[in-house]
Amino acid sequence: MQLTESVTSMKSRALSVLQAAKSGRKGDRQRLDAIMLAIRGKAVNFDKVIKMVDDMVALLKQEQLDDDDKKEYCEGQFDTADDKKKELVRAEGKLTASMEDAKESIATLADEIKELAAGIKALDKTVAEATANRKEENSDFKTLYASDSAAKELLAFAKNRLNKFYNPKLYKPEPEAEATLVQVRAHDAPPPPPEAPGAFKKNEDGNGVIAMIDELIAELDQELTEAETEEKLAQEEYEELMADSAEKRATDSKSLTDKETLKAETQDNLVTLTDEHKATVKELMATEEYISQLHAECDWLIQYFDVRKEARTGEIDALGKAKAVLSGADFSLIQTKAAHFLQRA
Repeated sequence: MQLTESVTSMKSRALSVLQAAKSGRKGDRQRLDAIMLAIRGKAVNFDKVIKMVDDMVALLKQEQLDDDDKKEYCEGQFDTADDKKKELVRAEGKLTASMEDAKESIATLADEIKELAAGIKALDKTVAEATANRKEENSDFKTLYASDSAAKELLAFAKNRLNKFYNPKLYKPEPEAEATLVQVRAHDAPPPPPEAPGAFKKNEDGNGVIAMIDELIAELDQELTEAETEEKLAQEEYEELMADSAEKRATDSKSLTDKETLKAETQDNLVTLTDEHKATVKELMATEEYISQLHAECDWLIQYFDVRKEARTGEIDALGKAKAVLSGADFSLIQTKAAHFLQRA
């Protein structure tokens, strides 16, 4: 290329360089068209064209910087949003599991509370029945004790009277009040058993009758002793049952209260977990919507970033060559500058 080169030749060469760049560039070519149109003008001013080239190169470089910044922004936002989504998905999963655990615990506690309440009710019924039975048994014992004691007094009175007739030395004088009381009791007592065959006659020895009375008194004593023993054992068993029942009722009542409290706390916790779960799901949906918006905003840029960068590099190279032609510069210098720019890009 010579400095004495004609204007027409310079315009032709510059247009050839730009046309080649235009043919190899996809997409918008109107910016090169504008410069080529200016070069084709009859009264072309190379200084103005060169200024247009410089402005175009500056614009292309700025566009590339904008793409670089946008790509960095998009990738950063994708990373942040994806990390947040993963965290929210994990949180939602944990909350769901915690909610299921809480529901299961509430159901289990409800069954246990129902069982404890039924057990306490049954225990109270058992205690009431045992108490009623104990009162009845004690009443029967007292009735038996009074009856046998009265019978013993009558038999003792009868024996003493027989001793007065048959064994005067063994006879004990009877106080009038005691005699009257015994007679009254004898009047209330059941009738004596029928006489056995060969009943004693008045002139016969009464020791046999006295011996029979002693035997009856001994039987009554034995019956009273057995009754007292049974009453004592029954009372001891009743008191032991009452003590055990009271202890069990206290334990079960405390357990019932604790489980009711725990159930209420678990229900409150379930409400809190449910609210947190709803908020987490809402935030997760918002994050997914944001990621969707990022894809709409960034996918095209990221997909065609390298292609756009390569196209700009080629366009800047062509503009540099055209400027060099229009400036009358050496083409080898143009190639060196273009290579330098590509390395920087």
